[in-house]
Amino acid sequence: MITLTRGLRATSRSISRYQGQAKTFGSSISSQVAASPAGTSGKKPSSAETGAFKGFKLPDQTYKVTLIPGDGIGPEISESVKAIYSAAKVPITWEERDVTPVIVDGRSTIPQDAIDSIHQTTVALKGPLATPIGKGHVSLNLTLRRTFKLFANVRPCRSIVGFKTPYDDVNSVLIRENTEGEYSGIEHEVVDGVVQSIKLITMDASERVARYAFQYARLNKRPHVTAVHKASIMKMSDGMFLQACRRVKEDFPDIKYDEDILDRVCLRIVQNPAPYSDRVMVMPNLYGDILSDMCAGLIGGLGLTPSGNIGRDASIFEAVHGSAPDIAGQGKANPTALLLSSLMMLRHMNLPQYADRIEKATLETIADGKHITGDLGGKASTQQYTEAILRRL
Repeated sequence: MITLTRGLRATSRSISRYQGQAKTFGSSISSQVAASPAGTSGKKPSSAETGAFKGFKLPDQTYKVTLIPGDGIGPEISESVKAIYSAAKVPITWEERDVTPVIVDGRSTIPQDAIDSIHQTTVALKGPLATPIGKGHVSLNLTLRRTFKLFANVRPCRSIVGFKTPYDDVNSVLIRENTEGEYSGIEHEVVDGVVQSIKLITMDASERVARYAFQYARLNKRPHVTAVHKASIMKMSDGMFLQACRRVKEDFPDIKYDEDILDRVCLRIVQNPAPYSDRVMVMPNLYGDILSDMCAGLIGGLGLTPSGNIGRDASIFEAVHGSAPDIAGQGKANPTALLLSSLMMLRHMNLPQYADRIEKATLETIADGKHITGDLGGKASTQQYTEAILRRL
């Protein structure tokens, strides 16, 4: 009984800390829950925002984009992207910002000038950020997601023609709920040797990401949405996520919808990824983190995988690989993931003609194989690889 009481007190303290964090990021857990009807209330939440680009042209007819070079190899691969954009005459003006944490009111957060820049431009390109492992270190990636309410992480994985991997027909799209689930940060020590972590699922956040997934499927001519879950075990939390998906499905009669269990999806994709090439998979936070990296492995790794984080008022596109401090400054880094992420950004900004041209040059360079970096099986430096793309432009 004493242990249970201590556990409940710890849970209360942990949720209170989360409320404090959420208020710092502009949204409280209580407001989330209040906006989310109970599973059987019958009250339908308001339509989710689409995350459409809200930037504007400068007087010189370019768009301003916030660039966060990041840590380790981040500055090198950012320079590569800038060189390619310059050669392709992409109408973008970069506004570089550093997100090294600062302490405000006893809390670690990103600098205000970086926050202001992204609020103004509404779109950012981010290199890899390093977060030390251990107690007391807050993930900068998580901080950015919460600060700008980036509710959906979009991870396309597509085989590159000519680049040999065990799979030649991968063309999947995963959309991951980005703000809650097991990554809500609600955890505490109940008693010595016992730690409790809470999985938070709300109807509002679940419906928001589900609606975005269906909209993405429609806009990208993918006729099928699959909700990936573990509701067989987590009946209430994942059950609510599925309920939100079913509710949204009613507004998209042209899109086929089904549900599948996480472990079965993993098994089937590695056996044969082809059946998933026409669909969008949507899922809670942790499942998306794991499954998206697994799919990246099918096409050659995180060095070839783009990623975008979509929010209502801003979106951040990023390379999801590590900062690789062991090779920083040596000219060995592969800029492909950041470059492909930037092309997602261009399409988000309604500049597909520039994205298509750069993508063609990049994929042809990789397929050619003569000037690719070491992680792709070649011997080229970052500069040599970049120059090979520039020649094709």
